Amino acid sequence: MKPYALNSHSTKSSNFPFYSPSPLPSLFKNSPANSSVNSTPLRIFKRPFPPPSPAKHIRALLARRHGSVKPNEASIPEGSECDVALDKNFGFSKQFVAHYELGDEVGRGHFGYTCSAKAKKGSLKGQDVAVKVIPKSKMTTAIAIEDVRREVKILRALTHKNLVQFYEAYEDDDNVYVVMELCKGGELLDSILSRGGKYSEDDAKAVMVQILSVTAYCHLQGVVHRDLKPEIFIQDERLNDIVGSAYYVAPEVLHRSYGTEADMWSIGVIAYILLCGSRPFWARTESGIFRAVLKADPSFDEAPWPSLSSDARDFVKRLLNKDYRKRLTASQALCHPWLANYHEVKIPMDMIVYKLVKAYICSSALRKSALGTLAKTLSVAQLAYLRDQFTLLGPNKSGFISMQNFKTGVIRNSTDAMKDSRVLDYVNMISSIRYRKLDFEEFCAAAISVHQLEGMESWEQHARRAYELFEKDGNRPIMIEELASELGLSPSVPVHVVLQDWIRHSDGKLSFLGFVRLLHGVSSRTFQKA
Repeated sequence: MKPYALNSHSTKSSNFPFYSPSPLPSLFKNSPANSSVNSTPLRIFKRPFPPPSPAKHIRALLARRHGSVKPNEASIPEGSECDVALDKNFGFSKQFVAHYELGDEVGRGHFGYTCSAKAKKGSLKGQDVAVKVIPKSKMTTAIAIEDVRREVKILRALTHKNLVQFYEAYEDDDNVYVVMELCKGGELLDSILSRGGKYSEDDAKAVMVQILSVTAYCHLQGVVHRDLKPEIFIQDERLNDIVGSAYYVAPEVLHRSYGTEADMWSIGVIAYILLCGSRPFWARTESGIFRAVLKADPSFDEAPWPSLSSDARDFVKRLLNKDYRKRLTASQALCHPWLANYHEVKIPMDMIVYKLVKAYICSSALRKSALGTLAKTLSVAQLAYLRDQFTLLGPNKSGFISMQNFKTGVIRNSTDAMKDSRVLDYVNMISSIRYRKLDFEEFCAAAISVHQLEGMESWEQHARRAYELFEKDGNRPIMIEELASELGLSPSVPVHVVLQDWIRHSDGKLSFLGFVRLLHGVSSRTFQKA
């Protein structure tokens, strides 16, 4: 089975982080929706499901992008598009009818529909394919046109064994035709239902490894899916597109600000469903579901959770954290103890390492010392992930990596999709400190995410143990003014007010509270926000 929907027709979506939703339709039938308020009682899947619906603000955004007169409208009325003088010529081949015979419709989305088709000539002659048909009448804004252009560019750029294969894009006066591999295997959702609602841990691991592998690949390229759910995974292969279905939408998406972490939340929802057969957040209405996503906590007390492994529970909990900063990345999830011993798990490069190393190198000596002690408390599994990332960067014979290693690592994995995303910005930022070198020990200190460690049940032990080490090696009496200088605080910050509980009155050394805050890193802006 493979993501994209896992093996049947389907299509992958994807967007760059911080870009708005894509206009391309879902290849499959829309997803579930069902019932409760702030609680999330155990519910087993039943058919039929009412159709899903994205958050109202998402629908409103789509309406605005596609030319609806009222920005507040929750849906895009048929036939209400106002054609302006827009250039809808994409430069694609006009020979679709000559090359393909369109068959039955297999799915419909917000902005078009998908059909099966048969190739009449060329290298695919006689082969069945899937064709996304996007009416140009729906493209009533320049943004909508650019979205289609970008979607095709992403499809053309990304290649992965678990992603649907893109063949070609065509157009005529009325439509754009996106020709892709037709997968035949049945949706993951159907497989869950056929099993009575849940998978064994081993079978769930097999599904998760494939979903995480393709997600890690997309995230490395700067591509965010935004709507991962069982319906878009076809057994035995691939990925698809629609904007945020209620059960799988991350809390930050409802707050209108999100990145790759939103996909990890959705994967957590899928993992929860695979392992116990129920949804983690449930309500009778869509607004109730959104309230549950924002306010309620998923239950891990009801059967079968007590009988599942502690690693399985921890894996899901670390994805379903409402604070997006505390969630695992896709690469980290592949290194989680629950999946670590699964055969053939290939760990891809993780862009979070670039962000963290950049922040570390720009930190004060005091914070670097604190992070160094925290690194000494990491578990074997956490160190294994960091070792994988360090190895991917290609250290020299002396065991050091330079900033050139970071640049080379990205170039080695680069596609056209990455070039259009913000991924290369991180490389350019790191390039400014080209002469810095790190051995593995310092790399561990640099690549730690304090927020992610905070999301673990063992965070208190990590922090206390690190502080004990810091007391022995790095803690010393420090004046508030010196601490403010170490932190790079501006003169406008009232340091004696905001830093007074950072220092112990007994000996003038950094307190435990100050140590933990130092680990997170602070700036003048931090205190201005406070």
